[in-house]
Amino acid sequence: MRPTAFFASIASILKAVAHRHGIETPLFEHRLRRRWAEVVGEQLAAHTRPDQIRFKKLYLIVENSVWLQQLTFLKPTLLEKINAAADGPAVSDIVLRVGEIRREEKAVQSSKLEVDPRMSNIEPSATLREEAEPHAAAVSDPELREHLTTVIAHALSTQAADPASRTGRERPT
Repeated sequence: MRPTAFFASIASILKAVAHRHGIETPLFEHRLRRRWAEVVGEQLAAHTRPDQIRFKKLYLIVENSVWLQQLTFLKPTLLEKINAAADGPAVSDIVLRVGEIRREEKAVQSSKLEVDPRMSNIEPSATLREEAEPHAAAVSDPELREHLTTVIAHALSTQAADPASRTGRERPT
Protein backbone atom coordinates (compact mmCIF):
# COMPACT_ATOMS: atom_id res chain seq x y z
CA MET A 1 0.00 0.00 0.00
CA ARG A 2 1.43 3.36 -1.03
CA PRO A 3 1.53 6.10 1.63
CA THR A 4 -0.42 9.32 1.07
CA ALA A 5 1.33 12.15 -0.72
CA PHE A 6 3.71 14.12 1.47
CA PHE A 7 3.43 17.33 -0.59
CA ALA A 8 0.48 19.31 -1.86
CA SER A 9 0.81 20.61 -5.39
CA ILE A 10 3.25 23.51 -5.29
CA ALA A 11 1.25 25.30 -7.97
CA SER A 12 -1.95 25.16 -5.93
CA ILE A 13 -0.15 26.45 -2.84
CA LEU A 14 1.48 29.32 -4.74
CA LYS A 15 -1.79 30.29 -6.44
CA ALA A 16 -3.60 30.35 -3.10
CA VAL A 17 -0.90 32.50 -1.49
CA ALA A 18 -0.80 34.90 -4.45
CA HIS A 19 -4.59 35.20 -4.43
CA ARG A 20 -4.75 35.69 -0.67
CA HIS A 21 -2.18 38.50 -0.79
CA GLY A 22 -3.51 40.09 -3.99
CA ILE A 23 -0.28 39.70 -5.94
CA GLU A 24 -1.52 37.60 -8.85
CA THR A 25 -1.45 40.52 -11.31
CA PRO A 26 2.02 41.80 -10.33
CA LEU A 27 3.39 38.26 -10.58
CA PHE A 28 1.87 37.84 -14.02
CA GLU A 29 3.25 41.26 -15.08
CA HIS A 30 6.74 40.15 -14.08
CA ARG A 31 6.39 36.81 -15.85
CA LEU A 32 5.04 38.55 -18.95
CA ARG A 33 7.96 41.00 -19.05
CA ARG A 34 10.47 38.21 -18.58
CA ARG A 35 8.96 35.97 -21.26
CA TRP A 36 7.62 38.61 -23.63
CA ALA A 37 9.56 37.28 -26.64
CA GLU A 38 8.26 33.74 -26.00
CA VAL A 39 4.66 34.92 -25.72
CA VAL A 40 4.44 37.25 -28.74
CA GLY A 41 7.44 36.20 -30.82
CA GLU A 42 10.83 37.76 -31.45
CA GLN A 43 9.62 40.17 -34.16
CA LEU A 44 6.92 41.82 -32.02
CA ALA A 45 9.08 41.72 -28.90
CA ALA A 46 11.80 43.70 -30.69
CA HIS A 47 9.36 46.60 -31.22
CA THR A 48 7.17 46.40 -28.11
CA ARG A 49 7.35 45.95 -24.36
CA PRO A 50 4.66 45.42 -21.74
CA ASP A 51 4.44 48.32 -19.31
CA GLN A 52 1.81 47.42 -16.73
CA ILE A 53 -1.52 45.70 -16.17
CA ARG A 54 -4.24 47.74 -14.49
CA PHE A 55 -7.87 46.71 -14.21
CA LYS A 56 -7.30 43.85 -16.66
CA LYS A 57 -5.85 46.21 -19.28
CA LEU A 58 -2.34 45.64 -20.55
CA TYR A 59 -0.54 48.90 -21.29
CA LEU A 60 1.84 48.13 -24.10
CA ILE A 61 4.64 50.44 -25.25
CA VAL A 62 5.32 50.31 -28.99
CA GLU A 63 8.29 51.69 -30.88
CA ASN A 64 6.48 54.02 -33.28
CA SER A 65 3.10 54.86 -34.82
CA VAL A 66 3.56 52.31 -37.62
CA TRP A 67 3.81 49.49 -35.08
CA LEU A 68 0.92 50.99 -33.11
CA GLN A 69 -1.27 50.82 -36.22
CA GLN A 70 -0.20 47.24 -36.98
CA LEU A 71 -0.82 46.10 -33.41
CA THR A 72 -4.28 47.63 -33.46
CA PHE A 73 -5.20 44.94 -35.97
CA LEU A 74 -3.38 42.24 -34.00
CA LYS A 75 -5.07 42.93 -30.64
CA PRO A 76 -7.34 39.83 -30.69
CA THR A 77 -4.39 37.56 -31.48
CA LEU A 78 -2.21 39.20 -28.82
CA LEU A 79 -4.97 38.91 -26.22
CA GLU A 80 -5.31 35.23 -27.02
CA LYS A 81 -1.55 34.62 -26.68
CA ILE A 82 -1.25 36.64 -23.47
CA ASN A 83 -4.22 34.94 -21.80
CA ALA A 84 -2.88 31.55 -22.87
CA ALA A 85 0.40 32.42 -21.14
CA ALA A 86 -1.57 33.39 -18.03
CA ASP A 87 -3.60 30.15 -18.07
CA GLY A 88 -6.78 32.20 -17.91
CA PRO A 89 -8.37 35.57 -18.69
CA ALA A 90 -5.78 37.88 -17.12
CA VAL A 91 -6.14 40.65 -19.70
CA SER A 92 -9.35 41.87 -21.37
CA ASP A 93 -7.93 44.78 -23.39
CA ILE A 94 -4.65 46.20 -24.66
CA VAL A 95 -3.89 49.92 -24.56
CA LEU A 96 -1.16 50.88 -27.03
CA ARG A 97 1.20 53.80 -26.45
CA VAL A 98 4.19 55.02 -28.43
CA GLY A 99 7.32 55.13 -26.32
CA GLU A 100 10.95 54.18 -26.02
CA ILE A 101 11.87 50.52 -26.30
CA ARG A 102 15.01 49.75 -24.32
CA ARG A 103 17.40 47.56 -26.25
CA GLU A 104 19.51 46.64 -23.28
CA GLU A 105 20.93 43.20 -23.11
CA LYS A 106 20.06 41.11 -20.13
CA ALA A 107 22.74 41.80 -17.57
CA VAL A 108 22.13 38.61 -15.72
CA GLN A 109 22.15 35.43 -17.74
CA SER A 110 19.95 32.66 -16.45
CA SER A 111 22.01 31.06 -13.78
CA LYS A 112 22.01 27.35 -13.23
CA LEU A 113 20.13 26.32 -10.14
CA GLU A 114 22.22 24.40 -7.68
CA VAL A 115 21.22 21.66 -5.31
CA ASP A 116 21.80 22.20 -1.60
CA PRO A 117 25.42 21.08 -1.00
CA ARG A 118 24.32 19.04 2.02
CA MET A 119 22.22 16.89 -0.31
CA SER A 120 24.53 16.79 -3.31
CA ASN A 121 26.03 13.46 -2.27
CA ILE A 122 22.60 11.83 -1.96
CA GLU A 123 20.99 10.75 -5.21
CA PRO A 124 17.24 10.06 -4.82
CA SER A 125 15.94 6.85 -6.31
CA ALA A 126 14.02 6.76 -9.57
CA THR A 127 10.89 5.83 -7.62
CA LEU A 128 11.15 8.96 -5.48
CA ARG A 129 11.75 11.12 -8.57
CA GLU A 130 8.64 9.60 -10.19
CA GLU A 131 6.68 10.39 -7.02
CA ALA A 132 7.99 13.97 -7.01
CA GLU A 133 7.34 14.74 -10.71
CA PRO A 134 3.54 15.19 -10.49
CA HIS A 135 3.99 17.74 -7.71
CA ALA A 136 6.26 19.88 -9.88
CA ALA A 137 4.39 19.30 -13.16
CA ALA A 138 2.49 22.60 -13.02
CA VAL A 139 5.71 24.63 -13.13
CA SER A 140 6.12 25.82 -16.71
CA ASP A 141 9.84 26.65 -16.64
CA PRO A 142 11.61 23.34 -17.45
CA GLU A 143 14.79 24.19 -15.53
CA LEU A 144 12.85 25.25 -12.44
CA ARG A 145 10.56 22.20 -12.74
CA GLU A 146 13.60 19.87 -12.85
CA HIS A 147 15.16 21.61 -9.84
CA LEU A 148 11.89 21.43 -7.89
CA THR A 149 11.51 17.74 -8.73
CA THR A 150 15.03 17.12 -7.40
CA VAL A 151 14.35 19.09 -4.20
CA ILE A 152 11.09 17.22 -3.57
CA ALA A 153 12.76 13.86 -4.26
CA HIS A 154 15.56 14.78 -1.84
CA ALA A 155 12.97 15.72 0.79
CA LEU A 156 11.17 12.43 0.25
CA SER A 157 14.45 10.52 0.54
CA THR A 158 15.30 12.21 3.84
CA GLN A 159 11.75 11.54 5.02
CA ALA A 160 12.16 7.86 4.14
CA ALA A 161 15.53 7.74 5.91
CA ASP A 162 14.22 9.38 9.11
CA PRO A 163 11.03 7.76 10.44
CA ALA A 164 10.64 10.56 13.02
CA SER A 165 10.07 13.08 10.22
CA ARG A 166 6.94 11.25 9.06
CA THR A 167 5.25 11.51 12.42
CA GLY A 168 6.09 15.17 12.90
CA ARG A 169 8.30 14.54 15.96
CA GLU A 170 11.48 16.47 16.51
CA ARG A 171 14.67 14.68 15.55
CA PRO A 172 17.01 14.01 18.44
CA THR A 173 20.17 16.11 18.32
